[in-house]
Amino acid sequence: MAQVKNKQVILNDYVSGFPKETDMNIVESTITLKLPEGSNEVLLKNLYLSCDPYMRILMNKPDGPSLGRSYDPSSVSHVFYYPLGGYGVAKVLESGHPDYKKGDLVWGVTKWEEYSLVPSAQILFKIENTDVPLSYYTGILGMPGMTAYSGIFEVGSLKKGENVFVSAASGAVGQLVGQFAKLSGCYVVGSAGTKEKVDLLKNKFGFDGGFNYKEEPDLNEALKRHFLEGIDVYFENVGGKTLDAVLLNMRIHGRIPVCGMISQYNLSQPEGVTNLTSLIYKRIRMQGFVVADFYHLYPKFLEFVLPLIREGKIEYVEDIAEGLENGPAALVGLFSGLNVGKQVLVVARE
Repeated sequence: MAQVKNKQVILNDYVSGFPKETDMNIVESTITLKLPEGSNEVLLKNLYLSCDPYMRILMNKPDGPSLGRSYDPSSVSHVFYYPLGGYGVAKVLESGHPDYKKGDLVWGVTKWEEYSLVPSAQILFKIENTDVPLSYYTGILGMPGMTAYSGIFEVGSLKKGENVFVSAASGAVGQLVGQFAKLSGCYVVGSAGTKEKVDLLKNKFGFDGGFNYKEEPDLNEALKRHFLEGIDVYFENVGGKTLDAVLLNMRIHGRIPVCGMISQYNLSQPEGVTNLTSLIYKRIRMQGFVVADFYHLYPKFLEFVLPLIREGKIEYVEDIAEGLENGPAALVGLFSGLNVGKQVLVVARE
């Protein structure tokens, strides 16, 4: 049985505050590229890995703030000297499960390493459509795409003609939420952290407007400027001061699907939100969700989004980092806004 070297990214210790590259380490182990007799596991060669904000939550102490372990129910909790868990695209090398065979391409929960042995019960989707870039299955055709789709349509109950605000709007999920809303006949504005990203929103993704939240001294006034009649649906990605300002600008019976709160993940004491009484007076529905609750809709989602990609009706921007050794920097960069679009880590190209 052939043993090969297996480069891995491991967590050195639980993380407090903003993560650093030194919180992770690159190590080399070995792996046997053969399944044990009777195994029902799946042996994968990882091709692309997804860098996502929720991974920061999994680095917290189990009894610390923002427990969030259920944020990704399929991912193993991070243990020292064990590779990080996350979403990726991989090729099946060996399979003990009848649903997968050698040579299949899959996306789902894997580990930050070159080769992974994963339980067959872990989230894995076979990739049937290969006329689009494989890396898209870390983003628009994978977990972020499903997050945008289920969040805006299922949780947000979007209707034609509504006013939609998206925070972190140039990111993996936000850029899709805005475009899905525009395709549904809505007025859409997004916030981002640089002029370059705001320009992307307006010039590439077709948003009606956008602003750099770092340059706005008063977020409440910025929102009033863009939403003269208020906001029907706010797709929540950041939390904190943005959420507080949005609550003042919601319309009656507005909806807030809560996807994430990236501004809070690195704080030892989360920021308070002071305008929650707006939920009462305006009869706002604010609902958190995790994408795994909606994976049964994946075939329906593909029917919706694949034609849009093939016909050039939707844009998707990726930020590509090459090699596992650059994984820590790519992941840490999410929390200072270094990425433009979906951050993807290339492990191997077919």
